[in-house]
Amino acid sequence: MVWRTQKRWIGKTSEKKKKKNTKKERLVNCRVANFCKERMHEVILEEWDRDQTIDSCEWQRRWEATFCSGFGRADNEVLTEAVAPEMVGSTAVVVVLSGCQIITSNCGDSRAVLFRRTEAIPLTVDQKPDRSDELVRIEGQGGKVINWNGARVLGVLAMSRAIGILDPNHFHRPLVGFVNFTGDRYLRPWIIPVPEITFMTRTDEDECLILASDGLWDVMTNEEVGEVARRILRRWRRSQSDGFPPAQTVADNLQEIAYGRNSSDNISIIVVDLKKRRRQLRQSRGD
Repeated sequence: MVWRTQKRWIGKTSEKKKKKNTKKERLVNCRVANFCKERMHEVILEEWDRDQTIDSCEWQRRWEATFCSGFGRADNEVLTEAVAPEMVGSTAVVVVLSGCQIITSNCGDSRAVLFRRTEAIPLTVDQKPDRSDELVRIEGQGGKVINWNGARVLGVLAMSRAIGILDPNHFHRPLVGFVNFTGDRYLRPWIIPVPEITFMTRTDEDECLILASDGLWDVMTNEEVGEVARRILRRWRRSQSDGFPPAQTVADNLQEIAYGRNSSDNISIIVVDLKKRRRQLRQSRGD
């Protein structure tokens, strides 16, 4: 699994928040994401081990069930343990890598993109209130999407799914924990913590995988991000350098570009060098 601030995972991370936030705001804002960072991978593993009822041939359905139940448990823990104030939550994007699959689970408007040769392949679709299916769901449940500096649920939240949201009846639904702080727990059932899960078969042409919050994607296209990543990774591979990790260099460069373009939101980035990871797998197998 790949998470935002844990460098023990495959990905390399870079984070930046605009300086206008006070120290108190930053401490409060990161509580839900930090809780998920510390807990979510444990919950997912526990749920995977627990669910033995689905046949191994239906591995996709097992992953979907694992993510949904795991996200639900994590979300309940956020709420019942009073991890953060009622107005704080988090978006989430989680990736599980195997030797042949990239399994992605997303809740909110953070994004995961696979870069395969010169192609940028989105593994997630931003969950925005004006996305056609999300708009139908919100309005079908009596909610409203109001254009107030962009489409927002009840004119408040600029995404349609998030973690740490609580309705007045304490109705719990599944969720997860990567980044981008947001949330109003009293916007359920319109803001829901239900992830969308996708499966992508890996190939030898896969260059890298990038997970990031909307602070990056608001100011850079998928193609621009891929161009920066490919240039740095290919230069490093040609040089065969053993110095600073190239994935970290990519994350830092993207962060600085987004910051230089006056991104007004959280900038959190994970870069996974898939070619390096595949080489490591082959070496471990003795190929």
